[in-house]
Amino acid sequence: MEVRKLSISWQFLIVLVLILQILSALDFDPYRVLGVSRTASQADIKKAYKKLAREWHPDKNKDPGAEDKFIQISKAYEILSNEEKRSNYDQYGDAGENQGYQKQQQQREYRFRHFHENFYFDESFFHFPFNSERRDSIDEKYLLHFSHYVNEVVPDSFKKPYLIKITSDWCFSCIHIEPVWKEVVQELEELGVGIGVVHAGYERRLAHHLGAHSTPSILGIINGKISFFHNAVVRENLRQFVESLLPGNLVEKVTNKNYVRFLSGWQQENKPHVLLFDQMPVVPLLYKLTAFAYKDYLSFGYVHVGFRGTEEMTRQYNINVYAPTLLIFKEHINKPADVIQARGMKKQIIDDFIAQNKYLLAARLTSQKLFHELCPVKRSHRQRKYCVVLLTAETTKLSKPFEAFLSFALANTQDTVRFVHVYSNRQQEFANTLLPDSEVFQGKSAVSVLERRNTAGRVVYKTLENPWTGSESDKFILLGYLDQLRKDPALLSSEAVLPDLTDELAPVFLLRWLYSASDYISDCWDSIVHNNWREMMPLLSLIFSALFILFGTVIVQAFSDSNDERESSPPDKEEAQEKTGKTEPSFTKENSSKVPKKGFVEVTELTDVTYTSNLVRLRPGHMNVVLILSNSTKTSLLQKFALEVYTFTGKIIWW
Repeated sequence: MEVRKLSISWQFLIVLVLILQILSALDFDPYRVLGVSRTASQADIKKAYKKLAREWHPDKNKDPGAEDKFIQISKAYEILSNEEKRSNYDQYGDAGENQGYQKQQQQREYRFRHFHENFYFDESFFHFPFNSERRDSIDEKYLLHFSHYVNEVVPDSFKKPYLIKITSDWCFSCIHIEPVWKEVVQELEELGVGIGVVHAGYERRLAHHLGAHSTPSILGIINGKISFFHNAVVRENLRQFVESLLPGNLVEKVTNKNYVRFLSGWQQENKPHVLLFDQMPVVPLLYKLTAFAYKDYLSFGYVHVGFRGTEEMTRQYNINVYAPTLLIFKEHINKPADVIQARGMKKQIIDDFIAQNKYLLAARLTSQKLFHELCPVKRSHRQRKYCVVLLTAETTKLSKPFEAFLSFALANTQDTVRFVHVYSNRQQEFANTLLPDSEVFQGKSAVSVLERRNTAGRVVYKTLENPWTGSESDKFILLGYLDQLRKDPALLSSEAVLPDLTDELAPVFLLRWLYSASDYISDCWDSIVHNNWREMMPLLSLIFSALFILFGTVIVQAFSDSNDERESSPPDKEEAQEKTGKTEPSFTKENSSKVPKKGFVEVTELTDVTYTSNLVRLRPGHMNVVLILSNSTKTSLLQKFALEVYTFTGKIIWW
């Protein structure tokens, strides 16, 4: 009786749990979770998701329910950001993506319950995390879908590397590496590494696309390129693997001997330069990741303060050797433009610091992309952005007009004004559009103030009447004009459509080709070294196919030639005729020496046996003449045909 009551209580508990799960599932509303209306646009959904994700991320929010809230936010965004899933939810109240998974789970749970009711197992067996239910709490917020991978992860891999794990249900090795994976994820994510998890059972398309044919697999993605992890899954190996994904020339080692050259590179590279002073003998991974994220905007150097040969720099820039110090240099190498010092350098602190110093004080417009960033299009009257452009000639050293323009930019306090300069000889069309048709500016510098109106190149501008010499009067005139412009934007009286800027720093075609070839060769070599034959299969298949076609053609041709020679060998036929004593028309060879030998002609009876060898498989350089005869004319016409053949070749073979 007691056993029966216990069984009934267990069944009641199971039913209660299922009811609660169903109610919680029905209560889940992605619109309510993100706080948006059902008519919200994708931009509004993305904006709401970013705001809530920052607020409820478990690493920042210490609330006990932050992790569950973050998972709900991620799930809601996953549904609403996909038009198909959003449409399914709006129509049926379900995104429709987990139906197969839930059905499988229900069948599996039924089989386990049925199995457990008929046999006696230790309850601890069901606490062993075979299934993904326990592991989902760790990996769920990192789960990737194919569209998310293609649209977000791949483009984002050009700014930071991604570490992705391929897992599946009933994977004992996956369970074994989980503690290490969790520890590494927590460490690397704080440094700025992207994390992803792919469930091979429910994302077969993505797993196949990544080339993962077994679980568990760990791979890295950087610049859209996939690299597999082949070593033992331990913390140090995974950290080294992520570091190996990064290019080797991101950070330059700087000492007393090369720091002047390094900092003076701002003019040629058109970038601010960053120096990190630290006591570690190797470059920290956090600094390498930061250098990769901002490689298009800044150049990075590292100074080991414990190394002999750095005393001059530490003394000149007054560096505290007991705490990491980050310095940013712009046009002036004797004094840093900004400094930050902290014992525990965090990623967010470094990102905020660098984001405020991404550009030089008077950066050179070297591409259309940089022009869009430095001189954005006007969005509204309250968001006006003016660009003060110095049009000057290219020089190896800083000219007086440029130095004066630079000092004026350094003294500027207006957030609405950005200072840039252009080399007139490199951007001639751009400069000619802004300069008036006058000989006054020939060979001299000029200053224009412009405001962009649209992305098609339309601008309103005003070019100062006199050339820019950098004198105090020139600075006074420009300052007065900017003050008036702040009150009256109509002072920009001229309009024009600027041509797109030429990309001055883009590598030439040959260098791009060499870089691509080098990357491809390194990929092939890496695959061969690690015996990654599955990844090499397309290349190996191509090579073997080419070899098969080449040698197969040679072998078939050789057999074809030998068969033709055997079929056309005349001596045996002649000997057979002599032995059998057949009286066929024949011709003497007395006069054969009179006619030059040009080969021989076979006169063969055309039958179904000889048709293929004489007509279908005709060898190059050979010609067949078909003579159609009747029984009544056969003897006379063959004799005449043989005479014609004999006079042409000097030789006849008859059979």
